[in-house]
Amino acid sequence: MDVMDKVSQYIRVFNHFDENGDGKISPSELRQCVEAIGGKMSNEEAEVAVELLDSDRDGLFGLDDFVRFVEGGKEEEKVNDLREAFKMYEMEGFGCITPKSLKRMLGRLGECRSVDECQAMIAKFDIDGDGMLSFDEFRAMML
Repeated sequence: MDVMDKVSQYIRVFNHFDENGDGKISPSELRQCVEAIGGKMSNEEAEVAVELLDSDRDGLFGLDDFVRFVEGGKEEEKVNDLREAFKMYEMEGFGCITPKSLKRMLGRLGECRSVDECQAMIAKFDIDGDGMLSFDEFRAMML
């Protein structure tokens, strides 16, 4: 999907949920929007979301605010996906990826690497120099 298709899709969705046609989405309209796609959102959560992302501070979502809200959810999904991937690579209980755990996981994926090679791979993204990858270092590597 190219950018223009995405923008026109956002505009269509925005206009659909802008029930009174004022070019803005209120917290209650936002809540209905989230529930229409199968999510759950309380009135308080909708008000907080609007308050956090409301760029002109009028208590309503404009189109730009709405796009940031939708895109933000995708960012959260990416982080959750990365957490799941991270868990596959980490050694149980360590909370980080070690050269041994990386070697083991790569082996399962058909990539045979030595511990030294895995150490070198980790070193490229090992910000704190502890010889292992924390989740934040793993995320920086993947994004």
